[in-house]
Amino acid sequence: MTAQDFTGKAALVTGASRGIGLGIARELLVGGGSVTITARKPEPLQAAADELAAENPDWKDRILTVPGNAGKDEDRQQAVSETIARFGSLDVLVNNTGINPVFGFLMEADLDAVRKIFDVNVVAALGFTQLAFKAWMGEHGGAVVNIASTGGIRSTGVIGAYGASKAALIRLTEELAWQLGPKIRVNAVAPAVIKTKFAEALYSTREEESAALYPMKRLGSPVDVARLVAFLASDNASWITGETVRVDGGLLATGSLA
Repeated sequence: MTAQDFTGKAALVTGASRGIGLGIARELLVGGGSVTITARKPEPLQAAADELAAENPDWKDRILTVPGNAGKDEDRQQAVSETIARFGSLDVLVNNTGINPVFGFLMEADLDAVRKIFDVNVVAALGFTQLAFKAWMGEHGGAVVNIASTGGIRSTGVIGAYGASKAALIRLTEELAWQLGPKIRVNAVAPAVIKTKFAEALYSTREEESAALYPMKRLGSPVDVARLVAFLASDNASWITGETVRVDGGLLATGSLA
């Protein structure tokens, strides 16, 4: 598959030390872009950068690591500022950071944990977008891609707080697309279960059974999401904004809640 062209462009990908975020960073680098990856823990973040540089030594100078907590204003500001200082622009923002510490019956959910889910999954995405707008995109334009979830489209019964936060992110995507056009496009992708450490609890003990529910008869991989994100962030999607695109192997088409 031919990569999208990001030559001369700089991207910031949050939650990029592993899984979907790391896959997105890789896809943007393949397309010729420069990429800042950020995540909370410095050591795994540096390990991710080293992994990418080992794959292609030419990428080394196009990778910047900025450790930080997406839920903190000052850490978001640092990531945006360092991206522009290093690469001279911020053309693509991918809001990938997400947490899900609440499982099960919502009537028993810890409300502080629910608040944290919304703060990281929704408020932080808006915070990063505000900073990108003020620092670069408002004047020069750009593309924002939010990582939502099929759990934000249909109820799951077990990850309700997470799903509600992703539903809010989908609505936020639409609002921002309306307010920030025509210079800035804002879209979202909604993956089903992707084989990452983050989603491991949803498939690790019953992967074959879970995969059988999908028309494609497999779970997703980070590259399935990354290629869609790269398309939406690229000039090839220049008339697409306000959309949430499912990347779910056909799961929602079956009516399944899994």
